Order: sequence, then C-alpha cells, then structure tokens
Amino acid sequence: MGQLTEINAIVLAGDNKKDFIQSGVENKALLPIYEKPMVEYVVDALRSSAYIGKISISGPEELLKPVLANRVDYYVGDRDSLFDNVKAGLGPFIDDSAVLVVTSDIPMIKGDMITDFIKLSYDRGGDFCYPIVNKKLNDVHFPDVERTYVRLNEGTFTGGNIIFLKPAKWESCEEFSKSFIQFRKQPWKIAKLLGIKFLLGLLTGTLSIAEVEERVHELLSIEAAAIIVDYPEIGNDVDKPSDVEMVMQYFESEGRFL
Repeated sequence: MGQLTEINAIVLAGDNKKDFIQSGVENKALLPIYEKPMVEYVVDALRSSAYIGKISISGPEELLKPVLANRVDYYVGDRDSLFDNVKAGLGPFIDDSAVLVVTSDIPMIKGDMITDFIKLSYDRGGDFCYPIVNKKLNDVHFPDVERTYVRLNEGTFTGGNIIFLKPAKWESCEEFSKSFIQFRKQPWKIAKLLGIKFLLGLLTGTLSIAEVEERVHELLSIEAAAIIVDYPEIGNDVDKPSDVEMVMQYFESEGRFL
C-alpha cells in the first residue's frame, strides 16, 4: 500500500435507544459523561491520532452539528440501518485506499489506540481488519462487564468497535457485511454463514484465527484479518445507562475530572 501517512474516518452515530431517550437524550451518541457528549470523546480521540485525516459522521445532523461543529468534515445524515450508515459514511471517501470505521459509543478509546490499530492493520495489508481482545485481559480491566465472547483455538476473544477497510472491496462483500453487522453480537450466526464446519468449530473452540480468515477469503475473495490488540477500551461500548458508571469509574481511575 506504500508509505503510511493518514487515512480518513467514519463515525457511526445513528443509533437511537429507548433507554437513552427516556433519560432525556434523543440520540445515544449525545449521552453526557461528565457533561460531555459521548461522541465528543470519540472524535477527540480520532483528532489526537497522527494517522487520521478527515472525518465523516452518520447520524442526525440537526443534533450532532451543534455539538461537533467543524471538528467533523462531513455530516451525511441518518439512515435506516447500521449497514446503511456505514455505506453513507463511506460516500466522501469511496475512492480512498483505506478508511477507519468507528462507533460513537466507545468513549474510553484514545488516540494512541487508534494509531496502533491503524499501524497493525496497515502492516497486515488486509482488506478488512477487525480488532479482537483476549477475555483474560478484558476481565482484568473490566471484570464486571458482560461481553459477547468467541472461543477459538488461540483463546477466548471479544470484538472491538472499529474496523479498518478498503472501500474498493466494500461492494463485493456487501451482503456478507450486512450479515456481519447484523449478527455482530451473535457469533454463532456468523459462523453459520461460513459453513457447518465453522459452526461446529465455534461450538467446540477448535477454530483457529487463520482458518476463519482463510474461509472469508474463499467466500469473498478479500483478505480479512483479526488483529489481536492489548486495549480492551476499544471493545467496551456504552449500550445502556448503567454502562456510564463503568466509563466514569475508568476516567476516575485515570485521574480525569477530579
């Protein structure tokens, strides 16, 4: 891919939840943590990475723009599904060699984590790179948090909430991407898409990371890569109001807002 300089990023902020609306927040991304909307932490982290260029955001512009203003380069509006929001966010960057997709609900993410993941993905050279975190590491840092885990030959892992991908490959794997996004918290359904052998391998914990990557390559002719990372913050999203306590405790442990 040549020398790594910077890539553009897409932030997904189109997900409304009834629990958050009942809490007086119209959009999940605007949930305040220490009086700062959650999406701001994500955008600030992106801006602090040396490898991030421009940013587009998928979500209700009328709610997001007053908060983020010119810290975001493109507002592409909200769509009916998470997949369609990814597709819309890709619009300004469709001719890029690679982009980063980030959800708006991971306020503990930091610029150095983003930088490291981009480097690892770039070095791997994959068309679709996805971060995974070992359960043991996640349990050390976030022992009381429930996550969706997959048992593989190399260990038990949970997924992150950012993706490194090449837009040129997006259309060729559109249907699989829809299913991947739809079933991202139901690993057995993703394994079913890969075939009965992989469903059985998932149930028994005998699948290797390399086998999954190779199967995706066979099905879609893309180079998929699972990137093992050492920062569980990348996978611990805020899905319900009680998760805010987890984030606040994390910030307090770092000495923020004290």
